[in-house]
Amino acid sequence: MNSSERACVTQPTPQALVFSGHWTALHIGSAQVQLESVVANAGDTVTADATGIDALDTVGAWLLTKHLLRLRSAGAVVNVHGLRQTFATLLNVVEQGASDLAEKPPSQVTKLPTTFERVGKSTAATLEEVVALLSFVGESMIAFAGCLRHPSKFRLRPILFNIKSAGFDALPIVGLLSFLLGIVVAYQGADQLRQYGANIFVADLVGLSMLREFAPLIAAIIIAGRSGSAYAAQIGTMAVTEEIDAMRTMGIAPLELLVLPKVIALVIALPLLTVFADVLGVFGGMIMASSQLGVSFGEFLDRMVKAVSITSYWVGIGKAPVFAAIIAVVGCFQGFRTRGGADSVGIHTTRSVVQAIFLVIVADALLSVAFSALDL
Repeated sequence: MNSSERACVTQPTPQALVFSGHWTALHIGSAQVQLESVVANAGDTVTADATGIDALDTVGAWLLTKHLLRLRSAGAVVNVHGLRQTFATLLNVVEQGASDLAEKPPSQVTKLPTTFERVGKSTAATLEEVVALLSFVGESMIAFAGCLRHPSKFRLRPILFNIKSAGFDALPIVGLLSFLLGIVVAYQGADQLRQYGANIFVADLVGLSMLREFAPLIAAIIIAGRSGSAYAAQIGTMAVTEEIDAMRTMGIAPLELLVLPKVIALVIALPLLTVFADVLGVFGGMIMASSQLGVSFGEFLDRMVKAVSITSYWVGIGKAPVFAAIIAVVGCFQGFRTRGGADSVGIHTTRSVVQAIFLVIVADALLSVAFSALDL
């Protein structure tokens, strides 16, 4: 770097300052140290000669403004002359911004939002997301209707792949947790039933609770954490890397390729997983009933057939498609809302799991009330 281009400030007398060189980010060099020194030794009236400034950007303007304002705040009278018109305009803009910031009280500069403001912003954001979710559901239904009119638009291979990944691959974890849940339910009821000599009624407890409530709910929660998050992460990554925009450019409808196969596959897979969870959950209860209450497998099954109606079984199975649609739609919706970088993918993936589980539990409560009102 040419030494003549380096920003420089000299002080012939305490009342005079001379600026020269390129006052830019690349050439500031030690000018800040020089300014600190000359400002400390300046008089009450200072005349600044800026004729020698050959280049000025916002970094240099900010540096000059900061030290000139220090002089003025100390009571000195500062006059700047010889500055080119374009440089003077930039310096005035920077100085005005610095003055406005300095005039604001600290409470305004670092003002934190009040509780009401935070609640209001959170409520507005929640309502906006609800409206966006409803809009996404409507767009998905329109895309599904279009596929019904033209069945060739259904993509069989993605559907089969998602059935495998969301259904078949989830069998071990769903089966294990359902089995353990059946054991826990039977074990917790064993002590109470033993006190009244009602050991056989453990079949009622396990059968009704697993088939009607626990099996579809535990399967849905596992799938929400396993497949719903995968949907959000996959689509979110595609949104960040602009693959979805590329699909639209090529005339491929993202909803038909990315959303509908996942929804259809999960609506098929989750009821089957629920049946599997029913079997494993009841089997776990049978083992615990046999070991703790002396109820054999045959006695358990005989009592369960009498206690649990086919209606209760179908109620549990009927909840699964509703849960599946909620999980798939929420996961895909959060994926499409991803913006920015990898951190946004993680945020929306987490949000998809939380929202899916919340909506599944809400839907389960509403369905339970509805079935109770219908005497099912």
